Amino acid sequence: MIQVARPEETMRKHARLLIVDDDPDLCDLVQRYLEAEGFVISAVHSGTEGSHAGTSGNYDLIVLDVMLPDMKGFDVLRELRSRVRTPVLMLTAKGDEFDRVLGLQMGADDYLAKPFSPRELIARIGAILRRSGWQSEQAKHQRPLSIRSGDLELDLAGHSASKSGKSLHLTSAEFDLLHAFLESPGQVLSREALVERVLGRKFSPFDRSIDLHVSNLRQKLGPQTNGSERIRSVRGVGYLYAWPL
Repeated sequence: MIQVARPEETMRKHARLLIVDDDPDLCDLVQRYLEAEGFVISAVHSGTEGSHAGTSGNYDLIVLDVMLPDMKGFDVLRELRSRVRTPVLMLTAKGDEFDRVLGLQMGADDYLAKPFSPRELIARIGAILRRSGWQSEQAKHQRPLSIRSGDLELDLAGHSASKSGKSLHLTSAEFDLLHAFLESPGQVLSREALVERVLGRKFSPFDRSIDLHVSNLRQKLGPQTNGSERIRSVRGVGYLYAWPL
């Protein structure tokens, strides 16, 4: 099983977060809790404000509610994804699978159902920051090497990927998935291991998030240069990244 390191405390310090939610009381509670954990928080209460702040501000992560008074959170997400690559954590109604699936398909990095515990919010934010490559000044280290596999190249320091020299616009989850696959070509990686490594949480058989992320990654990568499939499903187990020919 792939072991996942918990996010370092230094990753939390001074990360700038934007909260977009129309509930001022909830925003105030979450803001005070996150600030106590070392985050720098800004909050707005409408989709219009969220879209403007998210595209013009220098944020490390955006927490975005689906239900907003003036526009859908999905419309805000669409606007954000057309202009910035800032990681987005969607807040959805409890049990609303459609919203979760739609958000992930549109490029959200993860979701959290309301009502949620503050500790769960911290865990989700920490996991997204870790896989998005965010580092505090104190946590910066020597630039690691890139990973090359066939026509793909992964820049671990710049947290970017390219195919045949052309940039691939991957979410943080898709980047981490590709990293896991390129580190273990020809090996079957279980869904449980991928969930723990990529999403930073325990596997649940009813959570299809990892499958949606794999599906999105497949679409962005396309087939191998010879037309064969890059990421193969292994029924009842997980996925395998085929050796490039």
